[in-house]
Amino acid sequence: MNASIQNIINALKEQKLTTFASTLSLLNVILFHAPFYQYVLDNISSGWNSFFIVLSLVLIMFLANFLAFTLLLFLGGLIGKILVAAFFMCNAMSLYFINTYNVMLDDTMMGNFWNTQYSEASGFFSWAMLGYGLVLGILPTLYIFAVKVKTGGFKRFFATLGITIGSILLVAGGNTKNFTWIDKHAPVIGSLLLPWSYTVNSIRWYNQQKKANAKEILLPDAVITDNSKKALVLVIGESARRDHFSLYGYSRNTNPLLTNTPNITALLAKSNATYTTAGVKAILDSQESDDLYEILPNYLYRTGVDVTWRSTNWGEPPVHIQKYYNATALQQGCTEYCNYDHMLLPQLTKAIEQSNSNKVLIVLHTSTSHGPEYNKKYPAEFETFTPVCNQVELAHCTHQELLNAYDNTIVYTDYLLHNVIDQLKSVSTFETALLYVSDHGESLGEGGLYMHGVPMAMAPREQYEIPFIVWTSSANRKIKNVQEIDQHYVFHSVLKFLDVQSPAYKADKSIF
Repeated sequence: MNASIQNIINALKEQKLTTFASTLSLLNVILFHAPFYQYVLDNISSGWNSFFIVLSLVLIMFLANFLAFTLLLFLGGLIGKILVAAFFMCNAMSLYFINTYNVMLDDTMMGNFWNTQYSEASGFFSWAMLGYGLVLGILPTLYIFAVKVKTGGFKRFFATLGITIGSILLVAGGNTKNFTWIDKHAPVIGSLLLPWSYTVNSIRWYNQQKKANAKEILLPDAVITDNSKKALVLVIGESARRDHFSLYGYSRNTNPLLTNTPNITALLAKSNATYTTAGVKAILDSQESDDLYEILPNYLYRTGVDVTWRSTNWGEPPVHIQKYYNATALQQGCTEYCNYDHMLLPQLTKAIEQSNSNKVLIVLHTSTSHGPEYNKKYPAEFETFTPVCNQVELAHCTHQELLNAYDNTIVYTDYLLHNVIDQLKSVSTFETALLYVSDHGESLGEGGLYMHGVPMAMAPREQYEIPFIVWTSSANRKIKNVQEIDQHYVFHSVLKFLDVQSPAYKADKSIF
């Protein structure tokens, strides 16, 4: 018996890298994720598919931890052990705060953490916190440093990495149809996965701070060439694909108002990306670049144009203007339909007519067609097509129900744009125009894909073929007969319409 115990002790003192990393990963999955398991079980239905989702999430979590621990221990040696031990200590403290204060370790919370002073942090101390630290932090740390790790050679190391990464991709690939459920709950799930939540979200917070404080690369100075009064409303759409607009030949009448509106031009366009942040950046940029050049609203504001930004969405580059209103600000003065993009529309006419400038740009950043809850993106009276998909697991809806819900968002978009045009028509002292362009398209089950975000190199056309709709108050304002264009046309078209002369202007990129 004593010999058996000694053998176990000896086995624990010296372990292969794969065995040690697996043990640490298993401990991590078991010790620190009760809130994660509780959340998933509370928000998932019963059945084999739900069991498969839970099992897949646990497997990916285990494999990701195993991969990280393997890398740290093989490449880092003692430093690697210190980092792994630090993760366990941080996990213990994180779990304490999650259980005690019901916090989510998202980027905002990590910003609060990094901005907390010692005098504030010390106020959180309790014996329970000490208990979490001792049992879930110190004891695993003692185990980590007690074990001698046999790392093996590079051949075994790279083979282990390859198998692990391949396994992660295999499990993730098997969940294509469950992506909508995962995407819906990703913010909460991501905030409960330790150590990934506080690690990734600390990096996200840092990058946001860096981005917010980044100095734009200024464009060459521009000038306004005349005193004629002109106002343009730029509407940035969300997840709108052009083949579901009847203006582009869709068999359903999703544009009952715009179809009968004079001076409407529908141009063929492609997005420069399949996700919001990059798509919106392209709409506001003068050129294709990963650098932070001065974007359209900032540039025109610096030039003397009266610029307003209203948004129910997010993801734009830093906007440096005086009149910036997000959804929270807009809801304060909202009287009806305050959960929809209606809140973007009030008093556009007043904003133009009372401007102190002869040149006005108003940007409306919508969220109308963003999934997966398409049926919640429009008021009830715009539910033209029924029955609709009313759940986030889109693969569980019939294709027709999904199309109905999505097409209703386009009907609502039609109303929003028509409302803007009606207001612009009433401004008799300005020549006015509307530009509508989406940030990207949307997959609705084609090829088993839903929503958006597939890399451009392999993205289906549904995710990048977008509407580019133009209306002008003057029938004499001519639109070029252009082939399929991209989102960078917006920047140069707006400059042209507002008579802004700039070295950054490219005539071949203007639709006017």
